Amino acid sequence: MADKIIVKIDETNIDQYPPTCFLNPKNEGYLIKRDWLKKRFSEGLIIKQLYLEKEGKCNGFIEYISGEKAWRAVDAPGYMFIHCIWITPNNLKNKGYGSRLIEECIKDAEKQDKNGVVAISSEGSFMAGKDIFLKNGFKSIQSAKPSFELMIKPFNDAPKPKFTDWKGQLQQYKGLNIIYSNQCPWVARSIRELREVAKKNKLEMKITELKTAEQAQNAPSIYAIFNIVNNGKLLADHYISKRRFENIIKKEINY
Repeated sequence: MADKIIVKIDETNIDQYPPTCFLNPKNEGYLIKRDWLKKRFSEGLIIKQLYLEKEGKCNGFIEYISGEKAWRAVDAPGYMFIHCIWITPNNLKNKGYGSRLIEECIKDAEKQDKNGVVAISSEGSFMAGKDIFLKNGFKSIQSAKPSFELMIKPFNDAPKPKFTDWKGQLQQYKGLNIIYSNQCPWVARSIRELREVAKKNKLEMKITELKTAEQAQNAPSIYAIFNIVNNGKLLADHYISKRRFENIIKKEINY
């Protein structure tokens, strides 16, 4: 094996190079994610994983797809959209490995004659921050609280992407709701734990899966793939712990 190799994952090698998002392949979240991926490969989704010889395991990955099929609250037709990029462990960050993966995405976007590459950044631990994108020639064209930014590396003067009207989606959700998709394998555990908390507290909670990219693009938050909404108010926009959920319901919900 060379010092580093990058492997493209598809239906033919997914079991040989499991895209674990650093979960054990036996983990419930990984198994759900694998099934989700197998459906997305036919839609053009690409995952590339980084392997370092000195580590002997996967140390990073990038996942991207055409903007029309993006699983985020974004309107980005004609662009390539990055769902996720991750390098681990922390001592391997800021060594150019993330940039190497982004270069792969940029090359594929150019080959497919896209208008550019788009990503959403956040300073939260569940998403990549904007610095990695700024290093690679991206710029922020839109922002939203608490720290979301729409990052773009344009190839031409085509119309720019934008966030969809996620706030306008909130009012359709009455009562306590979790709205999620299986794009992220870490969601499965959170839903299972939060369901237990709701049951313990005798709360009625509706759980809705977003099953298509179109549904995800019309989710009630920018991150899109995990939302807790109570009577039109967004209480959490990413997967959370049992303790955090218990604190939220004590503060926000009368029961």
